[in-house]
Amino acid sequence: MMNTVLNGERNIYEDFEIESDVLFFKVGMPELVSFHGRNYNIKKRMTGDQIRKLIDDSHFYQVTSNCYINIRKVKAITDGIAYFGTDASDSKNIPIPRRKQTVIKQLVGQAQ
Repeated sequence: MMNTVLNGERNIYEDFEIESDVLFFKVGMPELVSFHGRNYNIKKRMTGDQIRKLIDDSHFYQVTSNCYINIRKVKAITDGIAYFGTDASDSKNIPIPRRKQTVIKQLVGQAQ
């Protein structure tokens, strides 16, 4: 069975846009990046140059040694947790170290 994209719709799993679709990503084993979106997690192999370019992107901020969040997708930071959806009960979230919370709140305010 073949999945066909009709009417100009794109397949988020094969052709996702990092800046607009990804909530956060984690750099794992050498050349392996795990992208986390609203309804998906995708692992993708990337070259060192691609990873450096991704890490240097101004849309993303490093929260731990291997995790970067998309500042434009953060909706709220409460009790040390960044929420990426409007309703905290059903949105993706990620813990944020206390020392980084103030900086992230400022960046989120500037991005909106």
